Amino acid sequence: MYDLFNIKNKVVVITGGTGVLCSSMVKYLAAHGAKMAVLARDKAKGDKLVDEVTNDGGDAIFLQTDVTDETLLKQNAEEIIRKYGRIDVLINGAGGNMPGATIGPNNTIFDLKIDEFRKVVDVNLMGSVIPTIVFAKYMVDKKQGNIINISSESALRPLTRVAGYGAAKAAVSNFTKYMAGEMAIKFGDNFRVNAMAPGFFITEQNRTLLTNPDGSYSDRGKSIIAHTPFRRFGVPEDLLGTLHYLVSDASKFVTGTVAVVDGGFDAFSI
Repeated sequence: MYDLFNIKNKVVVITGGTGVLCSSMVKYLAAHGAKMAVLARDKAKGDKLVDEVTNDGGDAIFLQTDVTDETLLKQNAEEIIRKYGRIDVLINGAGGNMPGATIGPNNTIFDLKIDEFRKVVDVNLMGSVIPTIVFAKYMVDKKQGNIINISSESALRPLTRVAGYGAAKAAVSNFTKYMAGEMAIKFGDNFRVNAMAPGFFITEQNRTLLTNPDGSYSDRGKSIIAHTPFRRFGVPEDLLGTLHYLVSDASKFVTGTVAVVDGGFDAFSI
């Protein structure tokens, strides 16, 4: 009777779908019966991921995209509608960082590269705003929709070094709350917008920052572990339960939240 966590046949669009964390989400949701539209820049990685999903009996397509290109995203949306007929869930997973948007231990704010800072804000913030606007229009046509943004631990507190990324992700969290009210008030209670804020997970983006070439933790990695009650970094599977909850009807009355998955990092102080 209470099949709250059933996500079978939900049409889920995920941007940045070939990344370490998002590819895990794709495989998990597909394994539970969701129909996955994977959007990313890298066609080779995307095709490989879709092959893995379909070989395991899942349903997925890959569409090459640029999350800052509204015209291309509209073309992607039309292809998804042609294939699946609707869009139930959007996961805004695309993001990234650049060296010039970070402040190293031997640098100051005056060493910041404004062009790279702007690009980081563009891909993380506008790369969530633009897909939201494009895909939400199709949700409104069907009178229901669910948007899940991927924020970050760096949105919760200003971490050292990641000046541009932290500012952009803080804006993503704020935009999540804004859109929660906007969608529900204007279009009804069948629309919800939430975010997940992962803590520290080792990805291709931050591997060299958190680990040494031999795989041991860098000084920064050790500092993070020392401030994490669980005393470990997250693994992609740690995000999947929270993701499933937000995708499913179990979170039907939940909107405007930022679900923190960080092993206690944000709750801990010395």
